[in-house]
Amino acid sequence: MRIKEDDFEALIGTYCSNSHSLLGMHRVPNPSGEGEDELIVRAFLPDAEACSVVKLGKLAKKGQLSSKKEISSFPLVRLGNSDVFEGVLRGECEFFPYQLKVSYNDGTTQQFYDPYSFLPTISEESLYLFNQGKDRFIHNKLGANFQTVDNISGVSFSVWAPSAKRVSLVGDFNFWDGRRHMMRGLGSSGIWEIFIPGLSEGIKYKFEILGESGVPFLKTDPYGKYFESPPHNSSIVYDTYNYNWNDEKWLNKRKSVNWKNAPCSIYEMHLGSWKRKIEDANRPLSYREIADELIPYLKDMKFTHVEFMPLAEHPFDGSWGYQVTGFFAPTQRFGSPEDFKYLVDQLHQNDIGVIMDWVPAHFPEDRFALARFDETALYEHEDPRQGKHQDWGTLIFNYERCEVKSFLISNALAWFEHFHIDGLRVDAVASMLYLDYSRKEGEWVPNKYGGRENVDAIYFLREVNDEVHKYFPGALMIAEESTSFDGVSRDTVSGGLGFDFKWNMG
Repeated sequence: MRIKEDDFEALIGTYCSNSHSLLGMHRVPNPSGEGEDELIVRAFLPDAEACSVVKLGKLAKKGQLSSKKEISSFPLVRLGNSDVFEGVLRGECEFFPYQLKVSYNDGTTQQFYDPYSFLPTISEESLYLFNQGKDRFIHNKLGANFQTVDNISGVSFSVWAPSAKRVSLVGDFNFWDGRRHMMRGLGSSGIWEIFIPGLSEGIKYKFEILGESGVPFLKTDPYGKYFESPPHNSSIVYDTYNYNWNDEKWLNKRKSVNWKNAPCSIYEMHLGSWKRKIEDANRPLSYREIADELIPYLKDMKFTHVEFMPLAEHPFDGSWGYQVTGFFAPTQRFGSPEDFKYLVDQLHQNDIGVIMDWVPAHFPEDRFALARFDETALYEHEDPRQGKHQDWGTLIFNYERCEVKSFLISNALAWFEHFHIDGLRVDAVASMLYLDYSRKEGEWVPNKYGGRENVDAIYFLREVNDEVHKYFPGALMIAEESTSFDGVSRDTVSGGLGFDFKWNMG
């Protein structure tokens, strides 16, 4: 056995935090102390009877890996009574592409690329910028993203859980078994990552996290792009680039319009209750169905924009979407993300802008989502005087934490990037601006200057407004703000919050 006893126990006990340093192909010293180092492959394969390493050749023309061209095979040996297999690759001294050929207890055999044979899919620069609160498009790196690594297509999964002892990817493809795909921790970034070759769209998954309590629990993907319906709430692998847009004319026009001077009439609506199919169990219209019904109405009434109350994924219908658990995903209630893109596309082709309600002020306590994500106050404050919303029973984002800023700013940009929306109406801005919002004396913590203003939230709002305007010229940022806070719609250079408009609360 070429593995330390402590590492072996951590591996089979599924509390291993460095699985990639133990599994996969590695170079090890020759046990004789003489000659060249040896190559070994180690695999952790629950329910396996036998395993061998299949060395792959390359296609002569394109240099692509070929799973059909097998050059040689090397058997692996089970270590004791465990599910760990290990073997020396005799005669090999250089790393090579390979697959594992595994026979299972139920009589089946599978051959697949080893997930532990791939390097990290997130760069050191991205990790640094994320930890600094400066990676504006981290949503294209964290979560589940289709990638091609060494000419092999698959899905990279990554999640921020800095206090976790172990994180595993579980889903339809591995029997929801946390032993099968333990992720690697990427240094001090707090991010865990793994690349799974061959996965396709539609696969359901979650993250299994082992925290300080020693009892593993499941969490949905904070950066998930699609979710199944409650109460299951699994994240679903989705390719966000699979839609062919036809709204280029509108997007080009948007860049040149000054909406502060142009006619602007906004129709606010809750999609779930606007119209229903009475003949079909009184269900709401789908994204595609509503395009046919809504567009003629908006054009007839001369509206320039439609504003949807929150359509990000949420578990409770009664919240009207204001208690979000899937910040990057249009709710599945009305169809797929592709269906929502179709609705936006059709509105744009009819010269109607799309504004979305956005909720960066708070999130619900549902344990499957952001709340105490790795058994610590990760996205929220530990102190309930800062982190608990009295009126709504929700948790308040910790705007001081850089990674939370990366999460929220990239979330705002993602709706413009992936769904082509034209503006965000930012909900509950007043509750973000004041530390004593709806609190009595002694129920709040003053800022570092002794005042009641939430300085970190103010900096965050300025930053997100500047970034949206920078990357998406012509986009609208609108504040739903119910107090007399000064400078809500003044630009940030002049000391304002940087919003384009303040929502008329009357």
